[in-house]
Parts: sequence; C-alpha cells; structure tokens
Amino acid sequence: MPLPAVASAQGSSLALCTRSATLLACQDNKGSYYSVRTEGTQLYLRGFDTQTRRLWAQTNSRYGSLTLFTGVASDGEAWFGYSRRVGWTTFNRVSSSSGQRFNLHCSLVGGCR
Repeated sequence: MPLPAVASAQGSSLALCTRSATLLACQDNKGSYYSVRTEGTQLYLRGFDTQTRRLWAQTNSRYGSLTLFTGVASDGEAWFGYSRRVGWTTFNRVSSSSGQRFNLHCSLVGGCR
C-alpha cells in the first residue's frame, strides 16, 4: 500500500509525495507533478510543469557506473545525455534539440561546477 509523505512545511512549494515499492509520485501546491518508476536498471520519469505547460517524459538506463538518458516534452523538445560516476565524482553531459548543451561535474569535496 502506498505511503503518503509530506516533503515540505505548510505553505511551502515543495511537493507532497506518495510512494510504493516501485513508484514515487509527487505534486506541488502549484499543480506541477512528476512520477518516478523503477524497473530493474531502468528508471522512468514523467511529469507536468505548470509554468511551461509542458508534459515531459524521460527514460534512464543504468549500466554499472554509467547512466544514459533520453527525454521528450509535449512541445517537441527532445534531450539526451549521460551521467558517469568515477569515485566520488559524477560527470554529466546533456544536449537538447533546442541547441542547449551543458556539462556538470559534481564531487563530494568540491561540489558542482
């Protein structure tokens, strides 16, 4: 049976979440929502952002320390990338069909840059 969890103080914009063994579903007080479902080494994310009025979905596939992901939004934007963990550091790279690209390196000691 899913268990509700409050992830915020009253009046905050953090989300109210419900969790089961393989699904986490959250909604904030502005109406945005998302869900995360796990199935083996696959992770499926879906959501709706009230500010942009976009539905979106993303699939992550994990292969050891490497995670590959692809996503699509209701306005046609698509993105893909990877996240690779090396020791205490994670290297992330994302590219989207709108031409945006970024690299993000995060470490336990130095934070993200």
